[in-house]
Amino acid sequence: MNGLMIRWLVLTCAILVTSYLFDGIHADGFFPAFFAAAMLGILNAVLRPLLFIITLPINILSLGFFTFVINALMLKMAGLIEGFAVDGFWTAVFGSITISIVSFFLNAFVSDKGKVDYIDLRKTGRNRWE
Repeated sequence: MNGLMIRWLVLTCAILVTSYLFDGIHADGFFPAFFAAAMLGILNAVLRPLLFIITLPINILSLGFFTFVINALMLKMAGLIEGFAVDGFWTAVFGSITISIVSFFLNAFVSDKGKVDYIDLRKTGRNRWE
């Protein structure tokens, strides 16, 4: 459960960063972004796989670029949360890409057990690190 909460906070931070970068994405504070992250997580767990299977032929024909459209739709649906809004389709597309990139880099510090982790490198010999 601890790992779920950390990843939820990471997604919240990614949404807040994206709302500061784009004028068309509005989060009125931490809690609207927190609930938008919850909504986005639920939508990505339940609805996204179904949409991906339904749109598989067009996704194959577009070489996977239609996935950006699916992610934008998920972000627009998360805009139903009060205090969180996404204006426009292209803002949703670029916002979802930014949220993905930011959460990828932040999740790189979270281990499989849900703990914030770091790598401690030591020099063991000539030009060798462990």
